[in-house]
Amino acid sequence: MRIDILTLFPELFPGPLGESIIGRAVKKGMITVNAVDVRKFATDARGTVDEKPYGGGPGMLMVPDVLVRAIESVKDAGSTVILTSPRGEVMNQQLALELAKEEHIILVAGHYEGVDQRVIDLAVDREISIGDFVLSSGNIAAMAIADAVIRLLPGVLGDGESAVEESHSMGLLEYPQYTRPPVFRGEKVPDCLLSGDHGKVAEFRKREAERVTRERRPDLWEKYLISELNSKEVKK
Repeated sequence: MRIDILTLFPELFPGPLGESIIGRAVKKGMITVNAVDVRKFATDARGTVDEKPYGGGPGMLMVPDVLVRAIESVKDAGSTVILTSPRGEVMNQQLALELAKEEHIILVAGHYEGVDQRVIDLAVDREISIGDFVLSSGNIAAMAIADAVIRLLPGVLGDGESAVEESHSMGLLEYPQYTRPPVFRGEKVPDCLLSGDHGKVAEFRKREAERVTRERRPDLWEKYLISELNSKEVKK
């Protein structure tokens, strides 16, 4: 996979994408991450990339000609162009799995008050938000989306099961986990995890994942119950 990130602040990259699991994947050539400086596609001496919006209003908008030229400089027939936007579809694990199947992703990190709508109409395939809040720019959102996608690529995590049992992968939040020592400041590891009984361990983890999801994310719990019900109906 190749990921091109279009930004006004290329010096921010690779940032976290150059470290740990993702950084190792990049160094091994499993993924190519490239930051593209949008300002280089401006045509005037000042490097203008923004203008006041027609109709008035606060802030500035990224102009269409500069941004579309930047997108077209890296786009090909197999590219998927994503604009980070607070009004986009909300990023989740299912969407990360979907994007992990792409060969080339172009992430456009929005800035200012947003971008001219014609950029979206002419050159963007989908808009994605990382949550119901607003950031000062789309750079952090682009990093988060890239990280979520890259770690799902075959071989990146090393253990094929790692991504399967994580929060959200099965529609539930992840169960509590424990390691050595078996007792810490009076708090004991649940006996079943020390029993060596894989059946009991699996039962504990499923039960706890359901409990945590039910208590902390009623919205996910409701979706999970509907999914389980539909699954039972299909089996019948």
